[in-house]
Amino acid sequence: MKLSKLRYLFFTLFLLVMGNCAFAQIPDRPYGVDTIRNGRSVGQTQSIDSVRKRQENQGDTVIYTSKYVKVTTEDLLKDSTQVFPLDTGLTNFENYSPLMQPRSPRIHLGNTGLPQRPLLFEPMKTVGFDVGLHALDPYMLKPEDILYFRTRVAYTNLSFYSGAFGNSNSEQIFRLIHTQNIKPNWNFTANFNSTGSRGFYRRQNVSDLNAAIATWYESKGKRYNLLGNLFFNNIKAPENGSVVNDVFNVEPGQLFDKLQEGVRLNSSYINYRNNGAYIKQSYYLGRIDTLKNAGTESVKILPTQRFTHTFFYNTQKYRFIQNEPDNYRVFPDYFFNSTVSQDSLSVMNIRNDFSYSFYLRGKSVSFVKNEVKLDVGLTHDLFHYNQFIVDSLQQGTNLRNQVRKVQGSSYQNIKLNAKFSYRFSDRLGLDGNFQQVVQGYNFGDYLYDAKLTIAGGEKAGRIIFGAYAQNNEAPLIYKNWISNHYVYRNTDIGKQQINNLSFNYINDKLKLDLKAEYFLVSGYQYFAAQTPGGIDAAPAQLSSPLNLLKVALGKRFDFGRWHFEDYFVYQRSDYQSTIRTPEFYNYVNIYFTRLFFKVLNASIGVNARYNTKYNAPNYAIGIGQFYNSSDISFLTYPVITPYIKATLFRTNLFIMYDYANQGLQSNGYYTVNRYPMPDKQLKFGVSWAFYN
Repeated sequence: MKLSKLRYLFFTLFLLVMGNCAFAQIPDRPYGVDTIRNGRSVGQTQSIDSVRKRQENQGDTVIYTSKYVKVTTEDLLKDSTQVFPLDTGLTNFENYSPLMQPRSPRIHLGNTGLPQRPLLFEPMKTVGFDVGLHALDPYMLKPEDILYFRTRVAYTNLSFYSGAFGNSNSEQIFRLIHTQNIKPNWNFTANFNSTGSRGFYRRQNVSDLNAAIATWYESKGKRYNLLGNLFFNNIKAPENGSVVNDVFNVEPGQLFDKLQEGVRLNSSYINYRNNGAYIKQSYYLGRIDTLKNAGTESVKILPTQRFTHTFFYNTQKYRFIQNEPDNYRVFPDYFFNSTVSQDSLSVMNIRNDFSYSFYLRGKSVSFVKNEVKLDVGLTHDLFHYNQFIVDSLQQGTNLRNQVRKVQGSSYQNIKLNAKFSYRFSDRLGLDGNFQQVVQGYNFGDYLYDAKLTIAGGEKAGRIIFGAYAQNNEAPLIYKNWISNHYVYRNTDIGKQQINNLSFNYINDKLKLDLKAEYFLVSGYQYFAAQTPGGIDAAPAQLSSPLNLLKVALGKRFDFGRWHFEDYFVYQRSDYQSTIRTPEFYNYVNIYFTRLFFKVLNASIGVNARYNTKYNAPNYAIGIGQFYNSSDISFLTYPVITPYIKATLFRTNLFIMYDYANQGLQSNGYYTVNRYPMPDKQLKFGVSWAFYN
């Protein structure tokens, strides 16, 4: 959808509902750390049955608000039926982009929607078959991201975010959520997201579309639950190969137009489609307990036995198109075609998961203690993939410049799953998660994860001791990959093992959280140039163990209406030039809050992000991998952003000047060699919600 058409659609929807609208906001994560810090216990849930009965017995003069909408996720429904109120606050509202999250910063190619990777060391805790293409993951809508609702009335949320500087529109993001209950126990939800941008430099015109429909049904007896969704992703991102010149070292007085600055590729792009269906059914056996909070309408459904079946069907299609000669030596040598690349990969996954859950607790559940939970299950995954190229070197007139299949295969995995939880009391608990692939392509892969939680009083806080061990087969792109510019056949990349120990202290009263982690990684897998400073990226593996210490500290101070937040990370490894992450990272947020005119709840503040120098990775176009090449590091300076955000009735909005200090210390900065980051720009966002 073109951006002009999107604007017309957006404002048409706005005009249609202005007459009877009410406003609110759904953040990307409406519960979790922030919710817990605000004093809401994970065990506290909200039932709206009694509210519904009271409202139905009254007249028509009902003013609907967010209290009539409850929300949850598939993960929160694993052990019991629990829902949470909508979070309509302004926390982190201005950090709307997945690249801007304060506690998970990203390096990228210069714009939202372009390939990215974490700035800090964040290994994936997954087990099973993996293709290895994750550069576009944050822009996907996946089953685990779907929100499920219980609503008294139809609820719609529209969000729009835009950034611009001069004549350049760096990005425009539109998000829509609509949900309503068909019956009191049956809900339907629709999601639609669109991201478009032109960027500051040539060929940064991203076009992303996400859509999903979801349903949640719970039987009247509370024994049967059904979660289902259909999801669709179409991500199209140009590949410009980076700018030709160093755009931040311009002679004084020299005329310079960034949109006219030369780039190394002018018609290459990647297209990633990820579509599928997800159905999860649960049935409770035996006694069903309820946990009620005195003086409130909160209730939590606690089963004693449960059978669950999950079906997942997923197709992924990755395409890289190059319709031009490689005049700037962006790629290593070609294998099948000197000027045209049409590399594609298709992957189909069918998953069936069966599990049985057993809960043992005392008859009194006014607060849960001395409770045992045990989940055992089996997961069967079937994978089939094919890889294609366009071959101009194939002999025979009828075979030249034809799409040709170069490899394909089918794999399966059988994985055993077990989860264990024991609540000694309401202040002491032990949890374990064990996954082991016992047959198939990933035979021998495992994830053993455990944590011990010790909670004191409100002043003492709580301590979480954690440990996990993980063993993973190398992703497909590390083992066997055939494309026009990159071919890896039966490489000797072995499994990667990660052992982790962690200590986490959280004190809600002091608004403090501290986490220290130690990683021991054997067989660390990464991409690196085969020649010093070269562009011939290839899979690599460390022969020696990698040790890494990571300490993160978050603290908030409140002085009346003034607030100060700081998140600091220190990480150090004996292979710092291999993992290519900074040693220090800091995010600071200072803001002033006040209620204006008795209706406008506003925050006025400034945030700053900073990290120390590190060896910047290169980016391998065509395979979507960040790799190590030349030991080049760039000077780093704080990125300072003043902002104003506010809630007016049921509307959340913000305006900010991102990277306002550009030109004071530096003309710009790089995070990847050599892709310039966005310039300073004025950004605004608004989120409306309608209850009708």
